[in-house]
Amino acid sequence: MEVLIPTRLSILGHPQRLALFRLLMRRYPDRVPASELAEALGLKRNTLSTYVHALLQVGLVTQERAGTSLRYAIDMDAARETIDYLLNDCCRGRPEICAPAADPTPEGDKRMTDKRYNVLFICTGNSARSIFAEAILSDIAGERFVAHSAGTKPQSQLNPFAIEVLEHKGHDVSALRAKNIAEFQRAGAPEFDFVFTVCNRAANEECPSWQGQPISAHWGLPDPAAVAGSDAEKSLAFHQTYGALRNRMSAFAALPLAALDRMSLQQAVDQIGQTQEEGPSA
Repeated sequence: MEVLIPTRLSILGHPQRLALFRLLMRRYPDRVPASELAEALGLKRNTLSTYVHALLQVGLVTQERAGTSLRYAIDMDAARETIDYLLNDCCRGRPEICAPAADPTPEGDKRMTDKRYNVLFICTGNSARSIFAEAILSDIAGERFVAHSAGTKPQSQLNPFAIEVLEHKGHDVSALRAKNIAEFQRAGAPEFDFVFTVCNRAANEECPSWQGQPISAHWGLPDPAAVAGSDAEKSLAFHQTYGALRNRMSAFAALPLAALDRMSLQQAVDQIGQTQEEGPSA
């Protein structure tokens, strides 16, 4: 398989193919429709097809048809194999020179310590889904987690349907506000243990650099604000989104963090992000 590595590196040497690879890495383990990839990267469909084909040929991505749509995902085994090849080659006999990029802690030995963890939920507008996540986690597990939320392009006000749902569920909304992600990249900002994106648009955008190498995952859900119809139909969409996020927060809060190594924890949060069930509307 090492014979493929130089070809993979050559493929990734093209800026737009690398951008496609990085976007799919951010969305892993999601399978992303070709139309969404083209829109996120500002590419024509035929241009995207050329880039995707190159990544498919060297095994870095996989393809799946869903109806009339083609969806793509990273082949994580191939990606790890390629990255490991570089790290093992440069670090052989000199692990200290790769310490900033490669975690020097032996695999399986690194555990989350027993502490109060900082968690950040990111969405584009920070007006509904990420606000739901912040409020839910704070209420059900505030003794273990300090929850924050932010938007890449935050709205000036929180969505009124979101506020209505939170109040109906008994949450205190007085301290909730829309915040720009830049607020958490300044000096003195919390160092996060976990960073989750809860909408596809935010996940598709360029990742900021976070101190401390937090565990990250994509927990995308459809935007309830995009639902058309009567106020009752819109309210139902927000209640369903709230329920789905509450289920995910409950599963996350139940993880035995201190007992899991980093790889096991990453797999666990990725799996939580794949759940699509709706929570109770009551």
